Amino acid sequence: MDYHPINIQEKLTKFREYWSPRVIAQMNDYQFKLVKVKDEFVWHNHPDTDEVFIVIEGKLNIEFRDGVVTLSSGEMFVVPKGKEHKPFANEECTLMLVEPCGVVNTGDKEGKLTAQNDLWV
Repeated sequence: MDYHPINIQEKLTKFREYWSPRVIAQMNDYQFKLVKVKDEFVWHNHPDTDEVFIVIEGKLNIEFRDGVVTLSSGEMFVVPKGKEHKPFANEECTLMLVEPCGVVNTGDKEGKLTAQNDLWV
Protein backbone atom coordinates (compact mmCIF):
# COMPACT_ATOMS: atom_id res chain seq x y z
CA MET A 1 0.00 0.00 0.00
CA ASP A 2 1.28 3.45 -0.96
CA TYR A 3 0.55 5.96 1.81
CA HIS A 4 1.52 9.10 -0.08
CA PRO A 5 -0.95 11.81 -1.08
CA ILE A 6 -1.48 12.55 -4.76
CA ASN A 7 -0.33 16.08 -5.53
CA ILE A 8 -2.66 17.40 -8.22
CA GLN A 9 -0.49 20.39 -9.15
CA GLU A 10 2.58 18.15 -9.55
CA LYS A 11 0.61 15.72 -11.74
CA LEU A 12 -0.51 18.60 -13.99
CA THR A 13 3.14 19.44 -14.75
CA LYS A 14 3.67 15.99 -16.30
CA PHE A 15 1.68 16.61 -19.51
CA ARG A 16 0.83 19.47 -21.86
CA GLU A 17 -1.69 18.09 -24.35
CA TYR A 18 -5.20 19.54 -24.35
CA TRP A 19 -8.29 17.33 -24.24
CA SER A 20 -6.24 14.27 -23.28
CA PRO A 21 -7.29 13.06 -19.81
CA ARG A 22 -4.74 11.41 -17.51
CA VAL A 23 -5.74 9.05 -14.71
CA ILE A 24 -4.35 9.88 -11.26
CA ALA A 25 -6.36 7.47 -9.08
CA GLN A 26 -8.98 4.77 -9.16
CA MET A 27 -11.69 4.02 -6.62
CA ASN A 28 -13.60 0.82 -7.26
CA ASP A 29 -14.73 1.13 -10.90
CA TYR A 30 -14.29 4.91 -11.07
CA GLN A 31 -11.27 6.87 -12.22
CA PHE A 32 -10.16 10.36 -11.24
CA LYS A 33 -8.69 12.08 -14.31
CA LEU A 34 -6.89 15.37 -14.83
CA VAL A 35 -7.23 17.17 -18.12
CA LYS A 36 -6.09 20.48 -19.59
CA VAL A 37 -8.52 22.12 -22.00
CA LYS A 38 -8.51 25.10 -24.31
CA ASP A 39 -10.75 26.15 -27.22
CA GLU A 40 -13.67 23.99 -28.30
CA PHE A 41 -14.28 20.28 -27.90
CA VAL A 42 -16.88 18.28 -29.87
CA TRP A 43 -20.59 17.81 -29.36
CA HIS A 44 -21.02 14.42 -27.72
CA ASN A 45 -22.80 12.49 -25.01
CA HIS A 46 -22.16 9.54 -22.75
CA PRO A 47 -25.22 7.30 -23.09
CA ASP A 48 -24.34 5.07 -20.12
CA THR A 49 -22.93 7.39 -17.46
CA ASP A 50 -23.06 10.83 -15.90
CA GLU A 51 -19.91 12.95 -16.25
CA VAL A 52 -18.47 15.14 -13.47
CA PHE A 53 -16.45 18.27 -14.27
CA ILE A 54 -14.50 19.85 -11.38
CA VAL A 55 -12.61 23.03 -12.31
CA ILE A 56 -9.21 23.27 -10.64
CA GLU A 57 -8.01 26.47 -12.35
CA GLY A 58 -9.55 28.66 -15.02
CA LYS A 59 -13.02 28.91 -16.46
CA LEU A 60 -14.94 26.21 -18.33
CA ASN A 61 -18.12 26.58 -20.35
CA ILE A 62 -20.30 23.57 -21.07
CA GLU A 63 -22.69 24.24 -23.89
CA PHE A 64 -25.98 22.35 -24.22
CA ARG A 65 -28.47 22.55 -27.06
CA ASP A 66 -30.73 24.57 -24.74
CA GLY A 67 -28.26 26.60 -22.68
CA VAL A 68 -24.79 26.88 -21.19
CA VAL A 69 -23.22 26.52 -17.75
CA THR A 70 -20.04 28.40 -16.81
CA LEU A 71 -17.77 27.00 -14.13
CA SER A 72 -14.93 28.81 -12.36
CA SER A 73 -12.11 27.50 -10.16
CA GLY A 74 -13.49 25.43 -7.30
CA GLU A 75 -16.85 24.74 -8.97
CA MET A 76 -18.26 21.50 -10.34
CA PHE A 77 -21.11 20.30 -12.50
CA VAL A 78 -22.61 16.90 -13.28
CA VAL A 79 -23.72 16.33 -16.88
CA PRO A 80 -26.47 13.69 -16.82
CA LYS A 81 -25.96 10.57 -18.90
CA GLY A 82 -27.23 10.90 -22.44
CA LYS A 83 -27.21 14.75 -22.35
CA GLU A 84 -25.45 16.14 -25.42
CA HIS A 85 -22.85 18.74 -24.50
CA LYS A 86 -19.77 20.58 -25.79
CA PRO A 87 -17.16 21.88 -23.34
CA PHE A 88 -15.02 24.88 -24.28
CA ALA A 89 -12.57 27.24 -22.63
CA ASN A 90 -11.30 30.53 -24.04
CA GLU A 91 -8.07 30.22 -22.01
CA GLU A 92 -6.31 27.16 -20.61
CA CYS A 93 -8.38 25.49 -17.91
CA THR A 94 -7.48 22.49 -15.74
CA LEU A 95 -10.13 20.02 -14.64
CA MET A 96 -10.69 16.85 -12.72
CA LEU A 97 -13.12 14.37 -14.24
CA VAL A 98 -14.68 11.54 -12.27
CA GLU A 99 -16.08 8.75 -14.40
CA PRO A 100 -16.28 4.97 -14.70
CA CYS A 101 -13.26 3.10 -16.04
CA GLY A 102 -13.25 2.82 -19.81
CA VAL A 103 -15.20 6.00 -20.59
CA VAL A 104 -13.99 7.52 -23.86
CA ASN A 105 -13.51 11.30 -23.71
CA THR A 106 -15.54 11.94 -26.88
CA GLY A 107 -18.37 9.65 -25.78
CA ASP A 108 -20.45 8.58 -28.74
CA LYS A 109 -18.39 10.61 -31.27
CA GLU A 110 -14.97 9.35 -32.36
CA GLY A 111 -12.65 11.75 -34.13
CA LYS A 112 -9.37 13.64 -33.98
CA LEU A 113 -9.97 14.65 -30.33
CA THR A 114 -10.63 11.09 -29.15
CA ALA A 115 -7.85 10.47 -26.62
CA GLN A 116 -6.14 7.23 -25.74
CA ASN A 117 -7.97 5.78 -22.78
CA ASP A 118 -6.52 4.74 -19.41
CA LEU A 119 -3.34 6.84 -19.55
CA TRP A 120 -1.89 7.20 -16.05
CA VAL A 121 0.32 10.04 -14.90
